[in-house]
Amino acid sequence: MITPNPRAALLAAALLLTGCGAEAARTPAHAPMRQQTPAPEISLDLAPQQLPGLGPKTWAEVPTGARQAVVVTGRGKNSSRSTAVLYERTDAGWEARETWPAHNALRGWTDQHRAGDLRTPIGVFALTDAGGRLRDPGTRLPYDHGVGFTATGTGFEGEPLAGSFDYVVAINYNRKPGTSPLDWTRPLGDGRGGGIWLHVDHDGPTQGCVSIAKDHMKALLLALDPDKKPVVVMGDADSLAR
Repeated sequence: MITPNPRAALLAAALLLTGCGAEAARTPAHAPMRQQTPAPEISLDLAPQQLPGLGPKTWAEVPTGARQAVVVTGRGKNSSRSTAVLYERTDAGWEARETWPAHNALRGWTDQHRAGDLRTPIGVFALTDAGGRLRDPGTRLPYDHGVGFTATGTGFEGEPLAGSFDYVVAINYNRKPGTSPLDWTRPLGDGRGGGIWLHVDHDGPTQGCVSIAKDHMKALLLALDPDKKPVVVMGDADSLAR
């Protein structure tokens, strides 16, 4: 007769109560070891392959050769406030370079811009030409310097417009690319408006342009590179997400 070992009985009871060793107790000594599933590889490439915030319709309008984009996202369809982000496309994807607060037109945005509607046109447009009342700060874009860029009067909130056109980049909406921003050729006709620019902010809504602070406009002019086929992608957030 074998005398029970009280210490062994106590240890077995403890294992059953805590669950410790329960897996080993159910696994025969000759059972094969479980194979661990390898951890998934983590990609170090975190840059998005398309511009953030754009839906398929808007993204399809971005030229495949574009490697610079100013994305202007409005707060709402009828809002005059927006945010501008300068992106550059690298081997890793689209990377944000600068982010700036911006103004757009008094009444917001439109898919069908008309002269005098006080809305900024929605869409994707090339950026090919620049100019301003101040001398060229060193941009690689063609730059027209002259007094024709003098702004006068006051804005919608009573703010002075002086200096608004110190630096401008023409947005190729209803204009002839490769000319001064002051060229008033309207390929779509005068009724579709024109003279839509990126220009210096005057602390209020615009008539149809997009405006950012003077230092930001200078930084943008220095950054834009015609070899990278820069474009502006602009509209309210819901429209851009379509």
